[in-house]
Amino acid sequence: MTASSQTRRTILILVSLVALVAAGCNTVGSRGTLAPRSPDSGTIAPSSPEPTAPVGSPSPEPTAPVGSPDPVDPGATPTARPPATPRPSATPSGATSVKVYLFAGESLVPVLRRVEATRAVGRAALTELLAGPTAEEAGASPALGTTIPAGTILLGLDIADGLATVDLSREFESGGGSASMFGRLAQVVYTLTQFPTVEGVAFRLDGRPVTVFSGEGIVLDGPSVRSDYEAFLPPVFVDSPAWGGTLANPGRVTGVANVFEATFMIELRDADGNRLFRDHAMATCGTGCWGTFDVTLRYDVARRQTGSLLVYVLSARDGSIESLRTYPVTLVP
Repeated sequence: MTASSQTRRTILILVSLVALVAAGCNTVGSRGTLAPRSPDSGTIAPSSPEPTAPVGSPSPEPTAPVGSPDPVDPGATPTARPPATPRPSATPSGATSVKVYLFAGESLVPVLRRVEATRAVGRAALTELLAGPTAEEAGASPALGTTIPAGTILLGLDIADGLATVDLSREFESGGGSASMFGRLAQVVYTLTQFPTVEGVAFRLDGRPVTVFSGEGIVLDGPSVRSDYEAFLPPVFVDSPAWGGTLANPGRVTGVANVFEATFMIELRDADGNRLFRDHAMATCGTGCWGTFDVTLRYDVARRQTGSLLVYVLSARDGSIESLRTYPVTLVP
C-alpha cells in the first residue's frame, strides 16, 4: 500500500468516526452464515486459554493449540444471535479458543470465543466473527456490536507467505456509510492477524479481487494490515486477555497505547469491586505514536470468579480519569 493511499484511508476513517460520534447511536448486525464445506482434518495439542498459534511453514489455515474455558453503524438496536449449532470438526472432542474483534462504541475490542478443536482456526475465527455478538455480549455495558451485515457468507480462506486471502459474499459490502465500511474491514483484518502466520489480508467478493471496496470508494491497493485501522482503537487497547478471557495468576496484560508520555493506569478488581491491583504502566512510545506494553500483575483471590480489568489515563490537568475501558475477565486463585 502506498503512503498516500494509507494517508487517504486514515483521513476517511477519522472523518467517518466524527460522523459516527455525532450520530450518537449504535447499530449491531445479526448473525451471518457460512457456505457448506468439508470437515477440517488434523488434530492439535492442548494449550492455554488464549489462542497462541504455533509459527511454522505457511499452510492453508493458521493452526493453534487447544485451550480452555460484535462499530457500530448508526440506527439500529443491538441484536443477539441465536444459539450456535455444532459445526463439523475432524476432532470431535476438545476445544480451542480464538478471538474475534467486535465494537464497543466506536472502538474495537477482542472477544474470546471457544470453538471445537480444529486445525483451521482461521476459518473458525471468521465463522464466529460472522455470527455476530452473543446475547451476553449484546447485553453488556457497553453493548458489543458488529458492522458486518447479516447474511455475509464465508466463501473461502487461503493463507500463504503471511498473506490471508479471504473470499466473502457480496453482502459484506452492503448497507452502511464509510464508518461502517471501514469498521467491517478492520474487524476481519484484526481477527485474522491475531495468528502469527498472518501479516496482511487481501479481500475477495464472490471470488473477485477487491481493489475498490463498496460505493464509498475505499481503495484497497495492497494487503490490509492492522496499522491501517488504528483510528478504531481506544487510547489504551488491551489485546490480551480478551473480553471474557481468563487472566492467569500472575497474569500478563498486553496491547498497544497512544497516550501522553506513554503512561497510563492499569487496575484489577474482584467480583465485589474490591481493588486487587493498581499501578502505572508504560508503552514503548506515546504522545502521538503507538507503542506496545506488556504488564505482569499478581493478585489474590480465594476462588475462581469474574472480575474487571480497567485501563485509563489520568488527566494532566486535574488527575481525573479519562479514556476508561473495562474488560470482564475470569480471575483464578
